[in-house]
Amino acid sequence: MMKSDLTIDTLQREAKTFADLESHHEEPSLYGITDGKAVGTYLELKFKAYLKALYNYEMGNVALGIDFPSLEVDMKVTSVRQPQSSSPFRSARQKIFGLGYNLLIFVYEKIDFYSTQSSQLNIVHTIFVQKEKTADYQMTRGILGILSNNGNRDDLIAFMLERNLPVDDIEVERIADEILVKPPTQGYLTISNALQWRLQYSRVIQEAGQINGIFKIR
Repeated sequence: MMKSDLTIDTLQREAKTFADLESHHEEPSLYGITDGKAVGTYLELKFKAYLKALYNYEMGNVALGIDFPSLEVDMKVTSVRQPQSSSPFRSARQKIFGLGYNLLIFVYEKIDFYSTQSSQLNIVHTIFVQKEKTADYQMTRGILGILSNNGNRDDLIAFMLERNLPVDDIEVERIADEILVKPPTQGYLTISNALQWRLQYSRVIQEAGQINGIFKIR
């Protein structure tokens, strides 16, 4: 039987099915594990293997930077206790104009069972965020507020510098000029500056299914 190509629609559908199955699965190898990265790696590899058995798709790698490059989707796995993860820093512009790719987010609650020496990952949220919504919430909210109040180039530059956007003087001027021509879309992530971006997902969890472009899959 020939496998069909993976699409955004089938990815979302299979993410729901996988989350349903995984939420009822007990896994001995995760018992007692508190390292969120180890749990995330387990779930990512398992989901990719699940998809690979059903579909053709381009595998992501470190060089490409995201899990499903042909679909422009990166997969994130995070605990419900602190829903956040890291993401490669490409440009300070990502905080304003978005990451440049979609996000598929699995938010889990880990339960250990002493009686069976196994763990269960209850997938409490499965969310798909379109790339247009992946900018920083406060940064885009502030910029759009400045524009709505007839703000100019100097206002935008001052705001971005006050928010510690990691750019030099030349780049911040270029970004301000671009904003005046093409204002950003309101983002819904919280993005913290670091060697890698720190993405926080509390707002997208809250807004999933209520904001166009943020889909509550499960």
